[in-house]
Amino acid sequence: MKNVVLLGSTGSIGTSTIKVAEDLPDRIRLVGLAAGNNAELLAKQTLKHRPEAISINDPVKAGELQAMLGATTRVYAGHDGLLKLATLPTADIVLIAIVGTAGLQPALAAIRAGKDIAVASKEILVMAGETVMSEARKYGVRVLAVDSEHSAIFQCLDGKPSSSVRKLWLTASGGPFRQMPKEDFPNITVERALKHPSWVMGRKITIDSATLFNKGLEMIEARWLFDIEMGRVQVIIHPQSVVHSMVEFVDGSIIAQLSTPDMCLPIQYALTYPARVRSDRVQTDFAKLGSLTFEEPDLDRFPSLTLARRAGEVGGTMPAVLNAANEAAVEAFCNGKIGFEQISHTVARVMERHQPVEHPSLEQILSADAWARAEAVK
Repeated sequence: MKNVVLLGSTGSIGTSTIKVAEDLPDRIRLVGLAAGNNAELLAKQTLKHRPEAISINDPVKAGELQAMLGATTRVYAGHDGLLKLATLPTADIVLIAIVGTAGLQPALAAIRAGKDIAVASKEILVMAGETVMSEARKYGVRVLAVDSEHSAIFQCLDGKPSSSVRKLWLTASGGPFRQMPKEDFPNITVERALKHPSWVMGRKITIDSATLFNKGLEMIEARWLFDIEMGRVQVIIHPQSVVHSMVEFVDGSIIAQLSTPDMCLPIQYALTYPARVRSDRVQTDFAKLGSLTFEEPDLDRFPSLTLARRAGEVGGTMPAVLNAANEAAVEAFCNGKIGFEQISHTVARVMERHQPVEHPSLEQILSADAWARAEAVK
């Protein structure tokens, strides 16, 4: 039995994690749940799973939830609430599925409290991969991947050292605009960008998949998760999203992890690792699929990959700036303030103006993040 704290229980990854917990009641116990603002769904989850403690952003909503739940469940609020849940004494593992930078400090708090963490929030390792992995080694805890691509690489590596790896191959669906001519990009609307061909995800990550910034952030994540330099992290377009990623070893052998797209599988693997537990949720029919195809990413149409590689190679505070500028630009696009193409233009502009700090402290990372957000909207 694993006692799990779930930060971000009402989002896409969070609700999938709830399904996994319901599939495996003898393996997974939800001892803590945190939500952003969806008090109604958090209340339903709490009444069903009876965690020890919950948290929600708004203190007023927290008070209302406490009045409804009585003394059976402790209710916290805001940033302090996330830290309380991340360090809950009974927790074995903390799954962080909070969009944006809000998950970084709870992740570090969990590590320092001796908890394993499962990372679904890209920002944690993109912004502070050096710090997070250093702290995990110091406190002897595991950082487990929840992203399907990084879970795939983790499964393929199977404990082998980075010295045995020639390349890590992250697969990308290519998003909804993979075959659209570049001259049509100015006509891309938010509604069209939110129609992903393979996955059902939250708004921010779906837009990132359309620009391929999602894959760029994953490149930086992989660099830290698997202790490998950016030059050995590659991206290949795979529209069917069945091969979730591959490892090419120094002898030329390539090992891949395959399954039909369903986030429940990598979530389950992270929460039950090192065991493999029976589940009938994911079924893969190769005869029905028929064929799997691959192609090179078009770096001219999708400059996000080049920007992410540069940020990862420069290191220091540059990845945090890339991430923050992209978040601000995506928000501006969703609010109709800029066009689709301006997302990558904005990120490039902000990166050009940044003077990176090497081996930054957490304060310097957060300062770079705040600076980039302000710079992006100028």
